[in-house]
Amino acid sequence: MSWHVAALNLDNLGDLPKRCRNCVYWELSPQLAEQAEGYGTTDLEKEAWLSEVLLEWGSCGRVVYVGGAPAGYVLFAPPASVPRATEMPTGPVSADAVLLTTMQVAPEFSGEGLGRALAQAVVKDLTRRGVKAVEAFGDARPGTESDCVVPADFLRSVGFKTVRPHHRWPRLRMELRSGLEWKSDVEAALEQLFNTVTIPMQSAAPRPTATPARAGSCRLSFAPPTGTI
Repeated sequence: MSWHVAALNLDNLGDLPKRCRNCVYWELSPQLAEQAEGYGTTDLEKEAWLSEVLLEWGSCGRVVYVGGAPAGYVLFAPPASVPRATEMPTGPVSADAVLLTTMQVAPEFSGEGLGRALAQAVVKDLTRRGVKAVEAFGDARPGTESDCVVPADFLRSVGFKTVRPHHRWPRLRMELRSGLEWKSDVEAALEQLFNTVTIPMQSAAPRPTATPARAGSCRLSFAPPTGTI
């Protein structure tokens, strides 16, 4: 099955799942996000955010396609462009780092290595641009509240290290020198994997959540935290 990773832009923003297309968890402060949800304008706010970051900073996302169909995506941006980052208890993000905000893989593609492919694409892009590190807020208990935060166990499995522990929202970091070594280690394995990738006939069952999904929130599932997404 053929696959490829493409830069996220205004032309393919619609390839994000509808819930994620309308989610502004990271892109707006909690107060403005609540207002946008109330007015039903989260899709416009998401598009405006992407347009602004593209113009002022450049590429800030990747979409992975399998057999021509969108199967997952990742977003990253300078911390100043991510209002929610200031609300996280383990902030602030380091001044020399770009923030990886969210990564989602469709349930039917869970366990196929797409999360690692997206992480590799982020490392490759940021290294080429001279960024020193990438950081992320991890979710130590994924699936229990917010699916907009990447599971901490997955981040550790691809080379991130905890720099500020927390019982729920640890902040993790990857030095991009290490990222280059990690990229070299997994590149051949990824190539072999996707040369033989098969798509399951059935979609994964939805993961139960502790709280109802709010308007504009992402509800795609990650694979169990075994180090593969």
